[in-house]
Amino acid sequence: MSTRAKWMKVLTSAALVTLAFQCAGAQSGQTRTNAGTPDVAKTIKAVADALGMPRTGGPGGALLPEIDVVNRMEIWGSGSSSASGQASKTEYHAALGYNPLAMRLETTRTNPGGAPQHTIQTVRDKYAWNESQLGAGLEPGRGTATPEMAAVKERLLQLWLLPYGVVKAAMAAGDKTTVSLEDGATVLTVPLSGELAGVTLKATLDSKNFITKVVGQTGGGMDIEADYSDYADHGEILTDVKSPGHIVQKRGGATVLDIQIKTWDANNPYLVFPVPENVKNATRQESSKVAEK
Repeated sequence: MSTRAKWMKVLTSAALVTLAFQCAGAQSGQTRTNAGTPDVAKTIKAVADALGMPRTGGPGGALLPEIDVVNRMEIWGSGSSSASGQASKTEYHAALGYNPLAMRLETTRTNPGGAPQHTIQTVRDKYAWNESQLGAGLEPGRGTATPEMAAVKERLLQLWLLPYGVVKAAMAAGDKTTVSLEDGATVLTVPLSGELAGVTLKATLDSKNFITKVVGQTGGGMDIEADYSDYADHGEILTDVKSPGHIVQKRGGATVLDIQIKTWDANNPYLVFPVPENVKNATRQESSKVAEK
């Protein structure tokens, strides 16, 4: 890709996120649906501001339209995770991006008296696979990439369960996003689209407009809940982007992940998520089988 083409792609992405924040501001005069119910656009903007997502500025102090500065992130933490009722000490490392949609989750789980089990689970757009090592399957002899097509939706959902994902999804959903008051707390309800069409997010806000709970309603009777607390700037290089210091995930009411954050790099670190050719081929073959049916 030429330098000019690369810059055009960057500027187009910036224009889209700029438009999203401009639209949110323009909609702030909407009539409230119920007396006492917060305005949708104002609520989304308040959450984005609390997280430190929108920024403005320009050469010589000139003001420019606000843009969303959150795209790529890297997270390190430790705690515990549970599978089949077995709790394990867990080291957690996630690398993620929203353009393109991608996430690489690397965990090391150690059961009492057992050897550490290291896994790398990756997703990008409509592709999901496991890596035996970082970059597996991209070069001959460099590890193994195992396709996991059935895991695409579950892994993509992890991106939207994050507070930043809720804001981005709420903007993308437009007037389909709603806001309500439940037990005195403000709740955003956001329908997802694309690969996750049919899934709805319900995000609960605290008095500082931080998202403290997100429930992913999948319609399958096994909702996933993510609880967030201890917001601060957890980066080694401070960016004023606020991130949770404690993450707890539950399925069917049972805790499956409990992680204390060590570092949260929100400074758009350099991250790439190339899809191995064998994963692309396996996905094409699976899609062809589905189409034939």
